[in-house]
Amino acid sequence: MRIAFFGLGNMGAPMALNLLRAGHQMVIFNRTAEKAAPLIEAGATLARTPVDAVENCDVAITMLANDSAVRDTILANTSGQAAVIDRLPRGAVHMCTSTISVALSRELTEAHLRHGQNYVAATVLGRPEAAEQKKLWVMAAGPHDQIERCRPLMDAIGRGVSVMGEQPWQANLTKIASNFMLASVLETMGEAFALVRKSGMDPHAFLDVVNSLFASPVYANYGRIIADRQFKPAGFRLKLGLKDIGLAIEAGQEVSVPLPLASLVRDHYLTAIARGRENEDWAAVAEVAAENADLVNRVG
Repeated sequence: MRIAFFGLGNMGAPMALNLLRAGHQMVIFNRTAEKAAPLIEAGATLARTPVDAVENCDVAITMLANDSAVRDTILANTSGQAAVIDRLPRGAVHMCTSTISVALSRELTEAHLRHGQNYVAATVLGRPEAAEQKKLWVMAAGPHDQIERCRPLMDAIGRGVSVMGEQPWQANLTKIASNFMLASVLETMGEAFALVRKSGMDPHAFLDVVNSLFASPVYANYGRIIADRQFKPAGFRLKLGLKDIGLAIEAGQEVSVPLPLASLVRDHYLTAIARGRENEDWAAVAEVAAENADLVNRVG
């Protein structure tokens, strides 16, 4: 397929590279042009502007940080230039892999429909190393025919696909709810590791027990990061974790579902950011529990 790809961050760059390796043609656009160099070497073409990227494309893929970046690129370019939706060919599809709000997903669905275009949400679970190894899990939603049209692209970036429904927002809500669960795990792990360390025990020995109990890569990978207290480089930045918790609270408010734990986790992410950890891995929320337990300068 002819792909226009937007967003070459920690997740987007390996995803785009795997699409190129699968044989798809690609035009890329990124606000930081130097990040495009490895993809150009792999056969991609760099566009001068976002609208140039979508000329004659079959699918536009976005892997951007937040609602603002997606809206600015697709719907309303603040630089005064035409937005992507104005140039995306009729019949083409926008496959959004970004973690965005339910409200924006609905807005995109309606806007693409008015322009004679298609929209599919294909959110992904996994850290950058999973993206590199083509081991992401894709959660897709949208019209059945458009999901099948995009399935070769999903197969090129992940190890499996869950179809969540025919309304794109359903995939976005699935990702939001999943990230809320992950953030809650990080909070409880942080508190548990603080308890173990403050009691004078070995956090790595405790991690062995955690791994035998849960047998989950989530506990194993994040448990190692928390036990080692190594939050750089960030696989997923803490300030993005705060954004996703905010999306969960917003989604809950829309349907009158209280999420009291989400509010607690949000406040702890805010505390971590206030203490200068916004660009560390989101597992650094565990340090809030450690600092509250007066473990800041302790070793072990």
